[in-house]
Amino acid sequence: MADLDRSSDDISVDSREESSQGSKLEFSEDEETLITRMFNLVGESFYRWSLIAGRIPGRTAEEIEKYWTSRYSTSE
Repeated sequence: MADLDRSSDDISVDSREESSQGSKLEFSEDEETLITRMFNLVGESFYRWSLIAGRIPGRTAEEIEKYWTSRYSTSE
C-alpha cells in the first residue's frame, strides 16, 4: 500500500512540473547566452533546435524552440 501512495505522489508532482513548464520555461543566463550564440552560428538550419539542445544537458529541442519563439518572435 505504501508503494501505491508513493506512486500517486509522483504523478501529482509530475503534472505540476508539466503545467509550470508549459506556462514559462526558466533558463539560466548561461543557457540564454549559449542559445543565442548557437542560433547565430547555426542560423536557419532545419535541425537548429536539436543541435542547440544537444549542447545544453537536460533541455529538449522543443524547450529551446519555445524559449526562442517566445523571446524573439515578432508579431508584425
